[in-house]
Amino acid sequence: MQVRDAMSKAVLTVGPEHTLRQTAQLMAARRTGSAVVVDPDGEGVGIITERDILNAIGTGLDPDVERTAGHITWDVVYAGPSWTLDDAAAAMVRGGFRHLVVLEDDDVLGVISVRDIIRVWVKKGASVPAA
Repeated sequence: MQVRDAMSKAVLTVGPEHTLRQTAQLMAARRTGSAVVVDPDGEGVGIITERDILNAIGTGLDPDVERTAGHITWDVVYAGPSWTLDDAAAAMVRGGFRHLVVLEDDDVLGVISVRDIIRVWVKKGASVPAA
């Protein structure tokens, strides 16, 4: 199965001037662990994740003052829509992250998360250990 078959196509997009609280509220409302950040004056497409927000708040930053721009990951590893799920999972393990922005010809097509991959694998019959 390919990334295009498992990715979320409904991508939450925020701007660099959103506060961390605004970004967190949007992510919570959409029940997503990441948001794509598009900065026309920046480095292109970046990503902010729940972990980025947690780290910022954990260090004492004010989520009502702190802007998303200061917490964007710009050195994003992008997935291609024709990657296999194994390729995407391997990239996540190597990079130590849980989300990949899916690009084709510089256009954001979606985001794939570890949860998306696991959901597909379980549906295909992967065994799940008893809790």
